[in-house]
Amino acid sequence: MNTSYSYTRVIAPSADCPDRSDSRCVRRYEKGISVDKNWTESGHSRRRKETKTGHSRAERPGSATLDFMAEPKPPLVFVTYSQDSPEHMAQVARLATHLRARIGLDVRLDQWDDHVRMDWSLWATEHLDRADFILAVASPAYKQRAEGGGPADEGRGARFEAARLRDMLTKNLREATERILPVVLPGRSVEEIPSFLNAYSTTHYRIHRIDDDGVAGLLAAMTGKGAHPMPERGRWLGTGERTRLRLADEVPWQAHDPQVRSAAADLGRVRYEHSIVLRGQARGVVDVDLGGKYARLTSAAGVLDDAREPFQVGTFRVSVDGRPAAEVTVTWGVPATIDVNVTGARRLRLEMSRRGAGPSPLHPGAGSPAALAWGDPALF
Repeated sequence: MNTSYSYTRVIAPSADCPDRSDSRCVRRYEKGISVDKNWTESGHSRRRKETKTGHSRAERPGSATLDFMAEPKPPLVFVTYSQDSPEHMAQVARLATHLRARIGLDVRLDQWDDHVRMDWSLWATEHLDRADFILAVASPAYKQRAEGGGPADEGRGARFEAARLRDMLTKNLREATERILPVVLPGRSVEEIPSFLNAYSTTHYRIHRIDDDGVAGLLAAMTGKGAHPMPERGRWLGTGERTRLRLADEVPWQAHDPQVRSAAADLGRVRYEHSIVLRGQARGVVDVDLGGKYARLTSAAGVLDDAREPFQVGTFRVSVDGRPAAEVTVTWGVPATIDVNVTGARRLRLEMSRRGAGPSPLHPGAGSPAALAWGDPALF
């Protein structure tokens, strides 16, 4: 999530909360928070919420105030599972520890809160309601209890939490489907996912090993950033309006020789209003960044009808991504047509030169001036 904002943290000691280092003693007042529309401070990543402005309460005497730019708050993640065996519990704890200690997610697991007497149903309810994401860990006992099977006096916690998941799905199927993430640990089977989580028609997360690569898919579901992001859409090349762009004046040139310019040209007694014309030197080049957006290049190519030396021979070359794609030789009064496939190409070079008089790489200044033109070159 690309959420960033500044806020004021106020730590106020009191009789019931004397320890400033205890996170429960921290009261957070947010000023002018700019919240990403796909993320809210209340938790659910898919709920949309606009910008909120708040004001802090009066600070107590002796309180300490610190202003700073906060890092984005990590997602709150709750783990629901069944205590099938000590080995399964240890594997669940390894996953939760990796996600919290290594990845930085705010993971909550019952094993970490068993040092205090509490109302476990209330504890589960609070975390299920507040969590941005809920990991439902597949196992034989979890599936059985989540579907109402087995002795009623066994696995009450898993039964209770699974019932809440079913209620969430019934209330808002789309939102709950995005929040509840079925997880299959190493050695476990997709068949152990409770049936109401639709393991075969919705996404599940198989973790082959508990490491960064193993949880990459799970992390992508929480961040919305996968390994294969959708590329930016290019220009539509199908039929319809504005599928043809004039290379002379509608597509930016990356580079060109100084004697090359956009102008009208007459080639073989045909007028081409949007041409690329070379006069005054023997060779001219135009480089264009295609960006992979085009499929086809078409153009006429010829000696200008008004050339002072009409009996010159012109050579026209097209290079695509540094490789020769087309070459034609023309004489006065007989222009040629060029049609080149440029699908997916990044770079285009158009070169025109006067044959026999044009400069070479060893003699760049040699040759008589040319009078040549690409007639109405266009990209599709």
